[in-house]
Amino acid sequence: MSSIFENPDLAPEEVAARLLVTASALDDLTLADAMKVVAYMRPKRIKSGTVFIQEGEVRQNDYMLLVLEGDIAVENALPGLNESMVVNIMGPGHLIGEMGVLDGAPRSATCTATTDIYAAVLSRTALMRLLKDEPRVGARLLLAISKRMADRLRETTRKLKTFAQMNKALQQELQVVMNNRTGLEAQKRR
Repeated sequence: MSSIFENPDLAPEEVAARLLVTASALDDLTLADAMKVVAYMRPKRIKSGTVFIQEGEVRQNDYMLLVLEGDIAVENALPGLNESMVVNIMGPGHLIGEMGVLDGAPRSATCTATTDIYAAVLSRTALMRLLKDEPRVGARLLLAISKRMADRLRETTRKLKTFAQMNKALQQELQVVMNNRTGLEAQKRR
């Protein structure tokens, strides 16, 4: 497999900037804005099989990561079970950890590199420097992140409504079964 960094026509920073403005990342940014944001990011390599974000983690959670190359499995723990479920596979152009760079709250999912990962990391400290040095670009970045999070919230709300409808239908079906069972038992007693 060839690397995105083997293209002699593009500097690694430009590759990162182009990925940052894709639909899977922050397509509200211009390429010029993205180049400025990338200047505040640092490169990171993650070996395949590494769990680099742990759900519930409260330390070292003040950064976001732009996947440049490789794939990441995103998992959530299943409540009441000692299991987790893969909820997404993210690859080049995806952002991970946008909430953490903003609020530093516990991580909402576990992320595992399923291949070797090349990424660009923006820490909260670097974000604050960007906001000070390039306030307009920083504001556009924050707006783009906010829009992305709003889209995800809407999608989650849509899924919750679907699950609630499924749950209601299952409860109604179960009630019918229970009523039929009660009726059959009453007939047997006669």
